[in-house]
Amino acid sequence: MDTQLRKGLLEFCVLAALEEKDSYGYRIIKDISPYVMISESTLYPILRRMEEAGNVTSYTEEYHNRLRKYFHLTDKGQDYLNIFRSEKEQLVKILDFIGGRGKDDEETVY
Repeated sequence: MDTQLRKGLLEFCVLAALEEKDSYGYRIIKDISPYVMISESTLYPILRRMEEAGNVTSYTEEYHNRLRKYFHLTDKGQDYLNIFRSEKEQLVKILDFIGGRGKDDEETVY
């Protein structure tokens, strides 16, 4: 998969993983891994970019005498995820077209 496309989709996976509750790097990787492979070296730059964009915030808490960094989905991040979800039908149509299905459809997707 194209690196840029993968990065974009991974951002939405991370946002979705944070939707239910705040989480930390290792747990985010575990939550996403059944759907797409992601490593720490990929996750943390994504989290930094999303934090700079205001889609997530972070804080630290002590856990077993060590500090653990947690990430929280902001309202802006939730809105961003919701916009992506609202475009799901269009994305599915595009993927169907690329996959060779839907060529007889009269509707054009822009």
